[in-house]
Amino acid sequence: MKINTNTKLKMPNIILAAMLAGSLMACSKSSKDSVAPVTPVVPPPTDTYKDPAAYGTPFTGVADPKAIVMYEVNIRAFSQGANLQGVIARMDSIKALGVNTIWLMPVYPVGVVNAVAPQGSPYAVKDYNAVNPAFGTIDDLRSVVSEAHKRNMSVILDWVADHTSPDNAWTANKSWYQQNSSGALIPPPGTNYADVVALNYNSTAMRTAMIRAMKYWVLTANVDGYRCDYADPIPADFWKQTLDTLKKIPNRKYIFLAEGSKAEQFTAGFQLNYGFDFYNTLKGIFAGTQAPSSIFTTNTNENNTLAAGGMKLHYTTNHDVTLSDGATVTIYNGKQGALAAFVLAAYLNGVPMIYDGQEVGSAKKTTYFGPDPIDWTTNPDMTAEYKKIIAFRSGSEAVKTGALTVYNNTDVIAFEKKSGTDDVLVLVNARNSVVNYAIPTALQNTNWTNGLTNADVSLSSQYTFQPYTYLVLRKK
Repeated sequence: MKINTNTKLKMPNIILAAMLAGSLMACSKSSKDSVAPVTPVVPPPTDTYKDPAAYGTPFTGVADPKAIVMYEVNIRAFSQGANLQGVIARMDSIKALGVNTIWLMPVYPVGVVNAVAPQGSPYAVKDYNAVNPAFGTIDDLRSVVSEAHKRNMSVILDWVADHTSPDNAWTANKSWYQQNSSGALIPPPGTNYADVVALNYNSTAMRTAMIRAMKYWVLTANVDGYRCDYADPIPADFWKQTLDTLKKIPNRKYIFLAEGSKAEQFTAGFQLNYGFDFYNTLKGIFAGTQAPSSIFTTNTNENNTLAAGGMKLHYTTNHDVTLSDGATVTIYNGKQGALAAFVLAAYLNGVPMIYDGQEVGSAKKTTYFGPDPIDWTTNPDMTAEYKKIIAFRSGSEAVKTGALTVYNNTDVIAFEKKSGTDDVLVLVNARNSVVNYAIPTALQNTNWTNGLTNADVSLSSQYTFQPYTYLVLRKK
């Protein structure tokens, strides 16, 4: 047989092509059957948060708790401009009272959804990390703090940890808030507040954001602590975590005030919480519904809730009291009654606070829901007396920390405080009438100096008090 040379040459190529095709089909089938699809690896989300840079120099003159004299500023009422520059303009007047700690009511932007007034409540916070533009800028806030520090005064901010406005950006995270069975955000339980929604302290992410926001103002505005609004509903472990975190910022000394009454707040790190019962007892005494001696029972009960070093904030009014009960001259039956009540708040085992306007005997129910400027020209005699009362307290270790001796009486609130050689006697007529007071035997025939006038005073067996007058005496 004759072989065709062309055929002979083509055969190996055909075989080779078939072999290659079979090999490729085998490889394709094998890959499909034996290699699983690759799932992309997604790294966990990275927390890119960084603390802001520290502004200013930490203030070294923060008062010890026992020495605090606090002043509450309602920014909307404090000046005609209702802004932070208005606070700076009257800084010397605050200092002249003898104040060493300024509490600024909330400085943050206010929510407009369900707002209770055209300008809303400052306690309906829309943004924890901004200054309300109606008040000014962060530079204005920094100036308030700086000017206070120059005058040896601390500045604490009001912090609202229980709730936010419904239009706060945080509401995008529904799990950060308490909800009803339908999943709707709700006001704080037990309240009918329509302009705020309650935060959920079971949310770790929300807690973290809250702590970071509180650090923000310490670092960016150099503030010296916080007055924490509506503190009782907040878990104590959150407060401890927060205050411990703030204390880790180097070279800081703080003032932490809780608007609350729980003993565990002191354990968490607060130095001060509210003397709610003290205020209610004072109000009852001047209304004639409680005996003057009841103030000592309240004082004892308060002391039983204190942790080591903790103190109660004693006030005769504040922003809430003024709206609900009226001005001090209303609650305590006039100028003299208002001063007498303040003597008790300042001298009986607590830290005193003045709410702006009370030092001039403002008679109106000053609001914080919109501009309501105070007339600072009224009653300069009251302002002068407040200065004397505060100055004596500041210069007396007995008043601040002395051991207490009580002299019960049906009309006069009488007590003595001693610390070392400092011996102070306080006598306050709690009646709106003349009282002939029988001097306790232990105090008869003793010599004193009037702490407010420097006049000599000798106590015999009786002293006649005019309505709501008082004696503050230092033993010679």
